[in-house]
Amino acid sequence: MRRWKIALGTAVALGAISVASVHLLDMGNLSGGTAGAAPAPAAFVMPVPVVNVVKKTLPIYLDYAARVESIRSITLQARVPGYLQEQTAADGSDVKQGDRLYRIAPEDYQAALDQAKAQVERDTATLEYAKSNLGRGTDLAKAGYLDKDSFDQRTSNLRTAQAALAVDQAAVRSAELNLGYAEIKAPFPGRIGRNQASVGTLVSVAGTVLNTLVQLDPIYVTFNPSETDLVQIEEAKAAGPIAVDVLLPGETEPSQKGQLTFIDNTIDHSTGTITARATIGNAKFRLLPGQYVRVRLHVKEQPNTLMVPQVALGSSQLGKYLYVLGKGNTVDQKLVSLGPTDGDLISVTSGISESDQVITGNLQKIGPGMPVSPLPQPKPAS
Repeated sequence: MRRWKIALGTAVALGAISVASVHLLDMGNLSGGTAGAAPAPAAFVMPVPVVNVVKKTLPIYLDYAARVESIRSITLQARVPGYLQEQTAADGSDVKQGDRLYRIAPEDYQAALDQAKAQVERDTATLEYAKSNLGRGTDLAKAGYLDKDSFDQRTSNLRTAQAALAVDQAAVRSAELNLGYAEIKAPFPGRIGRNQASVGTLVSVAGTVLNTLVQLDPIYVTFNPSETDLVQIEEAKAAGPIAVDVLLPGETEPSQKGQLTFIDNTIDHSTGTITARATIGNAKFRLLPGQYVRVRLHVKEQPNTLMVPQVALGSSQLGKYLYVLGKGNTVDQKLVSLGPTDGDLISVTSGISESDQVITGNLQKIGPGMPVSPLPQPKPAS
């Protein structure tokens, strides 16, 4: 019994020593770890690109859907009947004024011209004889050898010959015109369409359509401004010619330019719009009648306009906003009112100042009051 108690006491003492040793080791580790560990890392600050507010003179445009129309468009028809002998300009050709497009068989009209010229020669000879005869009659009448009735007859023959020659000369001019009409020529430069009468067709004056011809340069672009825009347009028109840019489908920059040349005198009461028209140079024939395009009217210049990149804009229930760099490189949120755009920039009519630095990137990762690290602005290319 005594041995069992001695053994139990020894075990308890050893356990106490082990616990004390572990406690001392832990204290040593804690004190040693605190002395040799690295300092805790600083909180992460989001880097953000910033740009200055741009101040510039902004051109103000009015933008409309428009339709292209030709200035002149005609149906080609013959002025004399006959068999169509030749089409000298291919379908869809661009032609100049005076170019021959079609030819009607000219033989009948050439024969008529030859006949009229022969009648002129015949009646010219008759007129010469009548003049000579009247000259002799005048001498005989003065000598008393020719009675008055015979003299008057010779005078009448001369006048008849003169009138017959005038008729013949008119017939020659008519025959020359008809022979010329056997060739259908372009009355103005433009482009012909699809042929509607095959070679060999008997062409009539009234009913046979040969083709169509439209003028392409210059050309009209017609659009319909609202009556509320009409005030701005009239003010701009009073200051000088209004420049008009034309944008083809898919274009972001205008490829054609012209001027506003017509505003109608009546507003359509059912739509509240008025018809307007611009005349556009079209030397490369990029615009065709019936084509739909967009037009921009340059109505004025707006100086000292504050512009920011459109990518910097955010949207909330309160409206559009910008993140700008605040004091201590923290984020400030500013609600803004917007105006017209100019390329990648958009004008801001209220909400920011010229001295603000606008944050343009990492917008989804920052919020008002957060610290940020502004990135240096890239230098403009020289």
